[in-house]
Order: sequence, then structure tokens, then C-alpha cells
Amino acid sequence: MSTRPALVIFDCDGVLVDSEPISLAVMLDVLAEAGCVLDADEAYANFLGKSLGSVAEWLKRERGLDLTPPLLGALRERLLARFEQDLQPTPGVAQALAALGVPVCVASSSQPDRIRLSLRVTNLLPFFEPHIFSATMVPNGKPAPDLFLHAARNMQVDPAECLVIEDSPAGLTAARAAGMKAVAYVGGSHAGPANLRQAVEKCAPMAIIGDMAALPALVRGRA
Repeated sequence: MSTRPALVIFDCDGVLVDSEPISLAVMLDVLAEAGCVLDADEAYANFLGKSLGSVAEWLKRERGLDLTPPLLGALRERLLARFEQDLQPTPGVAQALAALGVPVCVASSSQPDRIRLSLRVTNLLPFFEPHIFSATMVPNGKPAPDLFLHAARNMQVDPAECLVIEDSPAGLTAARAAGMKAVAYVGGSHAGPANLRQAVEKCAPMAIIGDMAALPALVRGRA
């Protein structure tokens, strides 16, 4: 970037925390028990970075499966239990956050309590609280721009002065639609199975990084 952003907006899953393989495994197990068997490639292609509403629409349209309250309850219960037990922060992210020197917030497709749990168990919550924004707060989740625009409005920053850190095509598309610059992070453990670098290259972000150690220099406009 030629100038330092006024706000850095982070996606949570796959960017701040290495949650995507856990989330996918739990989702596939619950769906299989409901008679809907998907492989990991198909799930990554259609679920990564999407809100639960978008995932539910896809399942209904493509597989004829309704995400009923019992299914959603089972998914939520198992997922939060796995996060409490196994979730890890993205390597180097705490050091990167400490070095940024600009305001930050989270804008995630997950529900608010899941975002906070993810940040709490990985010791990242103090960097962001109370500036945590969820797709449940806006009419349309990613790839629509609503969530990023909501975050910028609440943080009182012009969208053009925001930098988004994302790992999914849906999130990068949302950032572009919001008029924000974006950096794609492809260092999560799901990056290989999801063919993430190839997918995000098509979205033409301003940079693609595989190591959070590279982020502070990008934010300072020195990379």
C-alpha cells in the first residue's frame, strides 16, 4: 500500500485462528449422519468463508437438505466443543497484531459467540474486544459487502481507508465490493486441501502472504 490504512479488518476463521479443518470435519460428520455425504473438496469449494445462511441455501438447492434446528444444534455443540479442545491461533498472528500500530477489528461469517470463543481460547480476544462484527448483524453475508461496510461504519473509517485480511474468495470478493483493499492469507492448514492460492489469485488481492510475519510491513506500506 502507498499509505498506511486507517483500519485493518480481519476475517477470523482461517486467518486469525486455524479453524477451517476442524469446522469442515465437524460439518461433514453431521451432514453424513443426516444422509448428505460430501467430500472435502466439494465442501471447501462451496462453504469456505461463507455464512451459515449461504451454506444452508447451497445445501437446500444442491442437495435438497434442510439444516433443521436439531442439525444446527448438533453442529454447534460439537464444533464449540472441538474448538475448546483443539483450536490454535494462526502461527505468528499475535506478534503481527502487536506490531501493526493501527486500529483493528474482526468481521466474520460466524456467530458472535463462536467468534469470541475462538479468540478467547487462542488468547487473541484482547486485541479486538469489543470490535467484533458478525454476519448475523447484516442482511447479507459474504460475498456481499454488507459486513465489511458495517464494520467500517461502526469503526468510523471510510471504506477506502480499510485493509481487509481474508483467506477465502468469498471474503475477497466482499472486500472488493466494499471498495476496500485486501490481502489474501494462504498459510492456514486448509490452504493445500482447498487449493487456496489458486482460488485467491483469481480475486486479484493487493498481496498474497503465507506467513503473518509479512503483514506488518505490508500495513506500513514498505512491502
